This record gives sequence, structure tokens and C-alpha cells, in this order.
Amino acid sequence: MISNDRCYVIAEIGINHNGDLGKALEMIRQAKAAGCDAVKFQKRTIDVVYTPEELARPRESVFGDTNGALKYGLEFGTAEYDEIDRTCQGLELDWFASPWDEGSVDFLMNYDNPYIKVASAMVTDKDFLVHCAKTGRDLLVSTGMSDLPLVKRVVGTILDAGGRIACIYHCTSTYPTRDEDINLAGLDTIAKTFPGIPVGYSGHENGLMPTVAAVAMGAVSVERHVTLDRGDWGSDQAASIEMDELGELVAQIRRLEVVRGDGIIKIYDEERPIAEKLRRKNTV
Repeated sequence: MISNDRCYVIAEIGINHNGDLGKALEMIRQAKAAGCDAVKFQKRTIDVVYTPEELARPRESVFGDTNGALKYGLEFGTAEYDEIDRTCQGLELDWFASPWDEGSVDFLMNYDNPYIKVASAMVTDKDFLVHCAKTGRDLLVSTGMSDLPLVKRVVGTILDAGGRIACIYHCTSTYPTRDEDINLAGLDTIAKTFPGIPVGYSGHENGLMPTVAAVAMGAVSVERHVTLDRGDWGSDQAASIEMDELGELVAQIRRLEVVRGDGIIKIYDEERPIAEKLRRKNTV
């Protein structure tokens, strides 16, 4: 669970499984091996999220020649999520999802997930926010494509509806995000604006350093898109990190947590013989 003691690392599988349950389960296992605390998916009711015109639009994919064929092909249902749930329980790994409509929220409530993730794309839908708040489940809220006044309205809407926010994620919704658009100082802005809510970071940049730096700057949770192969087909693959990079990211975060220390200035036991050797006088 998210706390101030240890960074909660989320591997965002999203739709990078490309509709293949076996691939999704392998990503879960590798995320666990990398040291992640959770994996996250995306859930949509296709004919609610997309208009008939959008679904009928021509689009070539392995599933057919329309956009609808692709969207339905990528979507997991009860059988797949039951297996995801069993696998994650066996690994003692949290899982949850970003729902894109109220029906998907209700679907996810069939599982004992710790969180509902409110994606950046959904924060302007008041009815959706209220529906999520009324589930009683803790919410994780991303802030991509938002300015601070909008974030304040989103938080107010959720809290006024009786919802609980476990973490607000600083985020820029470009894939990949340019360095000059990452703006990690936004973490401090969010923390100061909402002092009672933990702050996290959802990154889409190339490389690992900005995510590690976010933890150094106070993020109690981070989320990165992951893939088995960045060269695979799909809209999110290129802005994702592969599993060896995920393992390196977690290792760097855990090392950071050690080297950050407790802030108490003291003489370490290992320093005492060095002090006796190097200091000529102790007159201060």
C-alpha cells in the first residue's frame, strides 16, 4: 500500500499485452521479479467509450480492418481478469486498472483491488469522478493535461462526493515526454496545494533518471508503462520501458531510499577510527 516509508512502484501494463492473456501474465510475473509493488491495466466498455462512427473507422490491425475490431481485440473480459487476479494473488502482487466509464468501474468492483486509478483523460468527467468516489475504494488520480485550477476542481469533486484520494500523480500526457515538459517541480506544487494527500509521479519519458529524481523530490509512488518489447506493435509501446529497465529502475529507487537516510547529522561508528587517526586536536 502507498505510504511515506517506501516508494510504491506500479508497472503500467495498460494495453501493451495486445489482447494476449499469456503475454499479460508474463508481464505480471516479470514485474514481480523486477520488484514492483503493483501492476495496472486499462478497462473500457467499448461501445460506451467509443461512438459507432469511431468504431467503424477503417484501421488495419491483427484483429481486422476497423478501429472497432482493434478496440474489441485489445479488451479483456471476466475470464481474463479472473486469471489476472489469481496470478497476482499467487504472487502477492497488487493489481488494479484505470476504468474509462462507469460500467468498467462497476466491473472492477468485482475484485478486491486496493485502488481505482483515475486516468488523466477522465478527470474532466464529473459524473465519472463521483461514481468512482462513491465506490468507497481509494482513488489514485493522474493530472496529465491539467493545470492547477483544474486539479483543484477534480480533488474538490471527489472529496465532496465522499471519496478518498490515496495519491495524486504529477503527469505530462505526451508519449514520450520531452525533458523540458516533465516539470518535476510540479511535485512540490501539488504537495503544497494538497498537504493531506500523498504525491506521486506518472512518467512517460525516455530513460529512468526523471522517475528516480521524482522519488528524491518526494514522490511516494511512481508509475511507468512497461512492455516486453518496445518494438512491438501498439500505440504505447515506444514510450514504455522494457523489463530489464524496470528492474534497474526499482533497484535505483531502493538504493535511493537507503542513501537518503534519516537526516540526522551524527558520527558514524565507521568514522570514529578515521577521526582518531586524522584529527590532531579535539578542542572545539
